Amino acid sequence: MSELWQPAPRTAEAKAAHAAAEADRSARPERYRLDPETVASAAAKHPDDLERFAPGWRAGLERYLGSAAEDGRLNALGTRMVLGTAVGRLRAGAAMARFRERSGPASAEMAPPIVITGGWRTGTTFLFRLLATDPRLRAPLPAELTDPVRVASMTEAERESFIDAAAAAHEVLHVLNPDLRAIHDSGPRLPEECVLGMGTDLHNWGFTSTTRLDSYARWLADEDLSGTYERYRHAIEALDRADGRRWVLKAPAHTAELDHLVGAFPGAVVVHLHRDIVDTVASGASLFATFRSMYSDEVDAADVGRFQRDQTELWFRRAVQVRATEGVAAQATFLDIEYRSLIDDPVAAITHIYAAADMEPPPDPARFVAHYQAARPRHAHGAHRYTAASFGLDEQDLRERFAFQVS
Repeated sequence: MSELWQPAPRTAEAKAAHAAAEADRSARPERYRLDPETVASAAAKHPDDLERFAPGWRAGLERYLGSAAEDGRLNALGTRMVLGTAVGRLRAGAAMARFRERSGPASAEMAPPIVITGGWRTGTTFLFRLLATDPRLRAPLPAELTDPVRVASMTEAERESFIDAAAAAHEVLHVLNPDLRAIHDSGPRLPEECVLGMGTDLHNWGFTSTTRLDSYARWLADEDLSGTYERYRHAIEALDRADGRRWVLKAPAHTAELDHLVGAFPGAVVVHLHRDIVDTVASGASLFATFRSMYSDEVDAADVGRFQRDQTELWFRRAVQVRATEGVAAQATFLDIEYRSLIDDPVAAITHIYAAADMEPPPDPARFVAHYQAARPRHAHGAHRYTAASFGLDEQDLRERFAFQVS
């Protein structure tokens, strides 16, 4: 029987950071209260900000903080991260409301974006960041996603300086867990997925990747995220420079919300990546467990595996249902690509994508791909190793559960 996954031992630097946070929580426990009213007050930088928080924020905040407190098993750094996320998302929502009051709706129509989605660990990041190197395309950077209004108001020099200054936050992640880089590398100049800029109403599937939030996930599954996606479009519009470049976006979480995605971005080219379901769920569980181990000292591998299996099934069933809906299918162009095909022949994969987007591929597609691969070798930070059994998952059970996907 395979041994269950265990987090890597913490480095001396990580132990020191956790110890400092726990000492601070003991000395100032009031700063670690997952209380909605306290968080809302801290997020309100202006007297009327409560009125400008994104619609639905109160229910989202209560569910997010409540689940984090009850389900999260958070250490002090985890509690601090949840509080910072909540405050940051609320402030971003208020800032966007003010921005749109001043500037009104977007003055120029954006071209429909190319959106990369699919299960966790299906090659979405590779494809997304590869396409983002095309000068005719543009992908959002982490600092742009978390604070779009501030970035939109900057000069080019200010923007560049702001993005560079964000490097410290990524370095902290790598100090807390050096293994993370081998699974999902991040940095101020690496395009990042949409969930980082979503959820100003605290409705965000991305929250569940870093924190154990079982009750929040059950609640979110029944929520209408159309407003969440509309406000995300507002963020992308604020960042858009009307310079002719087309946006390329990415998030596995879009799989669960395809109707809302194409409702916010009609005409989008949605690239759905597919991978063997055992690899998809097991690799995703490894990612979730690694993230959660930074913010909790009690990460149960089998519990993570169960959550990843159930959430993936929910997302995939919803995707199948939405794509079978005539009205939704007519609003976008859907393109399905197998993970193995992408890895074995990325030139063919991107050629199909450019054709679906009614764009010419780069003049020399093979050189375009080779240049990216040379700059960012696949296993530059180490290989990502995992098994289904290490997360309490049975391969046969997974294949039976997901048989609905097989045509």
